[in-house]
Amino acid sequence: MRRCTLTGEEILGLPTMKYVRFQTPDAAAPQWGILEGDSVQPLSAAPYEGGTATGGVVAPGSVQLLAPVAPPKIFAIGMNYRSHLGTRPEPKTPEVFYKPITCLVNPGDAIVIPHNAHDVHYEGELVLVIGRTATRVTVEDAPDYIFGVTCGNDVSERDWQRGPNKDLQWWRAKGSDTFGPAGPVLVTGLNYNDLLLTTRLNGAVVQQQRTSDLIFTAATIVSVISQNVTLQPGDLIYTGTPGSTKALSAGDIVEVEVEGIGVLRNPVQSATL
Repeated sequence: MRRCTLTGEEILGLPTMKYVRFQTPDAAAPQWGILEGDSVQPLSAAPYEGGTATGGVVAPGSVQLLAPVAPPKIFAIGMNYRSHLGTRPEPKTPEVFYKPITCLVNPGDAIVIPHNAHDVHYEGELVLVIGRTATRVTVEDAPDYIFGVTCGNDVSERDWQRGPNKDLQWWRAKGSDTFGPAGPVLVTGLNYNDLLLTTRLNGAVVQQQRTSDLIFTAATIVSVISQNVTLQPGDLIYTGTPGSTKALSAGDIVEVEVEGIGVLRNPVQSATL
């Protein structure tokens, strides 16, 4: 079974809770659970839907860890770190786009380079998890609607995104199958406005910045989206990537680590025809 690296129990003195979504060999459907040390306490439903402990424990090493959320929708934010802008002007409002739920991939599963892709890049990001239905909420109230956070990788095909023959929309540049790794855990109680984000490619650090450097804060992002699209419990929002990115090749290992959450690790492979 796949194993994932987890980090400290609290950041900045704040108590945290860690949740996982997992599959056991004898279960017909995925389950949610509370991660406590070396054991998982199963829940009756997703934690953001009020799931309660059902009794018993499961060893994390005996299950397959899945993406920690089953989202109704996935949003992502572009150009949200100054270090990623290059010569482009700073946006005046969050640049929001959709990623289809079919791009979501589990911790440890492969990022698959499509057969017709030539320039697929990693993008390590902090991901927000919505906990309550949010419609036209203010920036001041928006934190009440953020249940927790996880790690994400907004995998992107640059030719399709901004090449000379780019698509009208980013439907495949950002939404191809496996282009949305997330996990390994969903964490509550963190100060998500100031966490260290690190991306490693084959063990070498290729991105590193604190979320305090986001141009648009988590609260602003949630408020802006909710003015026009109702956010639902379990919705994911990838908040943007810092610095520069590089092309991936088959055989690479990409790791996205966020302080207090853990390490999202995914191998890279080429599609088979």
